[in-house]
Amino acid sequence: MKTIPDASTLPRWRKSSYSNGQGAECIEIADGHAGAVPVRDSKNPHGPACVFAEAGWSAFVEAVKRGAFAR
Repeated sequence: MKTIPDASTLPRWRKSSYSNGQGAECIEIADGHAGAVPVRDSKNPHGPACVFAEAGWSAFVEAVKRGAFAR
């Protein structure tokens, strides 16, 4: 995993469909980066973003959908 110190310059951010809608637990994903998925906290758009390998991010999303991280 890499980080981008100021991710505000990346285009096409979209909010996760799994965000709670209350503004408290929102992440955004930047589309259009071959082989990589930048992810940031929507409350801090000028802050850092983590960049995950596409395969790793896909595996994480599938695990969330299966409920692997449910409390």
